[in-house]
Amino acid sequence: MPWTPSLSVGVTSIDEQHKMLFEKADMLFEAGKNKRAKEYIGELLDFLEDYTKKHFSDEENYMRSIHYPGYAEQKNAHDHFISQLGKLKSDYEASGGNILVILNANQMMLEWLTKHISRMDKKIGEFAKGDK
Repeated sequence: MPWTPSLSVGVTSIDEQHKMLFEKADMLFEAGKNKRAKEYIGELLDFLEDYTKKHFSDEENYMRSIHYPGYAEQKNAHDHFISQLGKLKSDYEASGGNILVILNANQMMLEWLTKHISRMDKKIGEFAKGDK
């Protein structure tokens, strides 16, 4: 499931980071589908975990800078997602690199990202536009 313009928040820095997250998530999905080495998938998961934390931090800083009223709800959703991603990594490692764990979890991750962006992140852009 690729990033599409319909997922645009309207804040360039956030949209660019969302595009990168979708690109890396897609690479993770393709690696699993093509039975690439466990190490490669592990590296992608590490990247996604680090990049997601940076993205969420940047997004949260932006929300605070515009005094976004939905900050607490967003922060909770971000914390939950980071926790889910950590569980995904643990499940993958505990399974000995089972590709099916990654394929199923990757789909869940893309679905969650899409829903989070369309239902929550878009509100940030709407607020920012109305706040100016």
